[in-house]
Amino acid sequence: MHREEQIRRRLYVALDVPDWPAARRLVELLAGRTGGFKVGLELFCAEGLGVVEKIRARGTGVFLDLKLHDIPRTVARAIKVLAAAGPDIVNVHAAGGRAMMEAAAAAAREGAEAAGRPAPLVVAVTVLTSLDDGAWQEELGLNRGVGETVTRWARLAREAGLDGVVASPREVEAVRAACGPGFVVITPGVRPGGFPAEDQRRFLTPGEAWRRGADYLVVGRPVTAAPDPVAALEAIVAEIAGHPSAPAHG
Repeated sequence: MHREEQIRRRLYVALDVPDWPAARRLVELLAGRTGGFKVGLELFCAEGLGVVEKIRARGTGVFLDLKLHDIPRTVARAIKVLAAAGPDIVNVHAAGGRAMMEAAAAAAREGAEAAGRPAPLVVAVTVLTSLDDGAWQEELGLNRGVGETVTRWARLAREAGLDGVVASPREVEAVRAACGPGFVVITPGVRPGGFPAEDQRRFLTPGEAWRRGADYLVVGRPVTAAPDPVAALEAIVAEIAGHPSAPAHG
């Protein structure tokens, strides 16, 4: 596979917008240039599950980023419904524990099979990229550092049968060392050089995140808030492709 095509397949654009008209503009501009689109809470709450089919109808992938965190039975029922809609990736929060993650993994398979669809990847969110050690330990009162927590929760997610985790680019190598090469690592918190950090605390450039071994990169405002989203996305693809140490991801 051509290097540039390989990079595009692994890039998801975050549709952090308030409604379908705003999302549709971005999907129509960028479909075919990226592996798919991430639907988060804002768009999902505005448009509901039907937004998945609207995006899929444009021939592109969907990552449903809802970070489900509840008792195992509730999460399992929700994931079963989500999986039947045909997203490529769904997520839960690792803080829900092993039983919840096990229930999510099983429910995703059941929901997809009942709908005659391929099962989505089920991944666990670890520590939000808006948190650093200060917030994690001082505000939330947790005694382990962010890096140690991410690795611990990644191991738990793997043991629970999940396909991977969402973690900042700074933890990719530690997760890979702890969980092995077949475990998927999705990294939000990528910022091209010169782009403001805003609410991100643990971030790297797209090229550096790729070099460290991320399987998927999620990019939002650097593309979606740009005057020319196509040019912004193409610049990110070029930056990754030109990174001298970028590995050949499978």
